Amino acid sequence: MSRVVLVTGGARGIGLACARAFVDAGDQVAITYRSGPPTGAEAEGLLCVACDITDQAQVDAAFTRIEEELGSVEILVSNAGITDDGLVLRMTDDSFTTVVDTNLTGGFRVAKRAIQKMMRARFGRIIFISSVVGATGQAGQANYSASKAGLVGLARSLAREFASRSITVNVIAPGPITTEMTAALSDDRQGAITNAVPLGRFGTPQEVAATVTFLASDAAGYITGAVVPVDGGLGMGPT
Repeated sequence: MSRVVLVTGGARGIGLACARAFVDAGDQVAITYRSGPPTGAEAEGLLCVACDITDQAQVDAAFTRIEEELGSVEILVSNAGITDDGLVLRMTDDSFTTVVDTNLTGGFRVAKRAIQKMMRARFGRIIFISSVVGATGQAGQANYSASKAGLVGLARSLAREFASRSITVNVIAPGPITTEMTAALSDDRQGAITNAVPLGRFGTPQEVAATVTFLASDAAGYITGAVVPVDGGLGMGPT
């Protein structure tokens, strides 16, 4: 059965892989983007909507357009996020709050807007894309780690609030994934990260997308409030 899916931050990387996986499954898929939409074949089958999730008015406008063109959002993948790395003693208040506002409060904004229609339908799937560093922490990423850790508390609170309406809320915590961001790292840095991963490699966006589509499926209807690592074992800590 075709469902209406929204993937925020769906123009590239993990978000685009998730969106393409839902299209391949026959769903109606919208993505939001801030810098620019995907082009060519990558954009086929996608409703691409400009939206800055730090702006409530833009969030409302994006949902309204999606509802008018596709219908009410039944599956939300909250993926949009940013980084602004720096050691704490050099990190400004603005750097900290901007990352938290995008990654955590932005997730709250889109989830709250989606839940309004999910409650009426008595069905919904919400999946937050967090990170392994939300649990382990990472030097130079206090803002990012805090924002990703906060998604777990947000998700579990929503899971408890809306379980009676058959709305499930889960979190995926990816480890190092092959994206444009990680490709820009030096060979030495990539090597050090790879050595820290028990499986000895970076993951792929498609591996994250496979977990997302499972959690969105009927087969995962009894899973809520879970944090699912897709990290090659990195979250277990050092051996």
